[in-house]
Amino acid sequence: MDPWIAENAAELAHRIPREIEALVGVSSPSGDVAGAEECIAVCALLLPEGVEIERIPCSSAGHAQDIVARISGTGSKRILLLGHVDTVVAHDQHRPLAREGEQLVGSGSVDMKGGVVIALGALRALASRPELYAEIALLLVNDEEWRTQPFSHVERFAGFDACLCFEAGELRDDNEAVVVRRKAAGTIHVEAHGRSSHSGSAPDRGRNALLALAAAAQAVAAAHDPQGDAHLTAVPTILRSGDAFNVVPGKGELFCDLRADELDAIEAVLDRIPADHEGVRLDAELIRRWPGMHSEGETAPVLARAGELLGRPVVAASRGGASDASHYASTIPVTIDGLGPRGGKAHNPEEFVLEASLLPRAEVALAVILAALEG
Repeated sequence: MDPWIAENAAELAHRIPREIEALVGVSSPSGDVAGAEECIAVCALLLPEGVEIERIPCSSAGHAQDIVARISGTGSKRILLLGHVDTVVAHDQHRPLAREGEQLVGSGSVDMKGGVVIALGALRALASRPELYAEIALLLVNDEEWRTQPFSHVERFAGFDACLCFEAGELRDDNEAVVVRRKAAGTIHVEAHGRSSHSGSAPDRGRNALLALAAAAQAVAAAHDPQGDAHLTAVPTILRSGDAFNVVPGKGELFCDLRADELDAIEAVLDRIPADHEGVRLDAELIRRWPGMHSEGETAPVLARAGELLGRPVVAASRGGASDASHYASTIPVTIDGLGPRGGKAHNPEEFVLEASLLPRAEVALAVILAALEG
């Protein structure tokens, strides 16, 4: 293994558990300004000396500003490191980090505060080798988990040589893997406009929004075809309707999560939702459009070189979950994701990072960065 990687990865792995504990200790559900600001403050303390910090508007209104941290060097390459500090976990369900056997269990630990900590450590390590790069930028956003607005930071980093994102890592056939292919993602939102009435004395005078939304949910679910050509998954996830047990619900809304190889397969599902169901108007729209990521060819030489630097393979993997890396893949061909620690149960109360993965994943991150800088 390259000696610089071995030395710095060992230092990172020693520090990472306490740094994850500090960051996971902050409850930061997406959209919570105070939680985001506290996370940014923790991250700022873990940045190298002399770093240039800029706060930039978040893509989503009402959120805390995002942060860009930059270090400059004397080389020629520019690399973007990417992560997010928001979680899906509400304050009353937040779990601070706790060690349970080999697992570091806590809210947002693997999605993706553990990866953010590795990215911060990599930036500190690179600060001592300015000859390797012209610029290393770290972008941390506060709205990745529930963004419905267009991602606003793509043009800011146009022309960079690589984008490296620190979502969770994984193993493939006992080899450390990174993600070079992701599905497109979309969120369908349906609003139902019916008519309320007394459910006991005049049930048939109403127009039941709940039943109409249930029909829309079934129409979306019928498109689910993960083994098909588009590998489409179509999952109704939230249905809200009704205000009282004895009133025909006159309005409501439905959310559905969809993933496919390309966005056009997701957009086609909208045509399956009727405009009207038994007198209830259904207004359906795709409120979130995340592109797919297809970086297999462009990243293959980088992964091969990273394996040489490590003395063991770094293999390419695909993943169905969405990531901000997908927004950059069309403008930065060398886009690689999954550079964070290994773990599991993301978006779950038992979310965890495997402590044993911290050293090998730090080694992988540093090797991929060096390989990308070599070009």
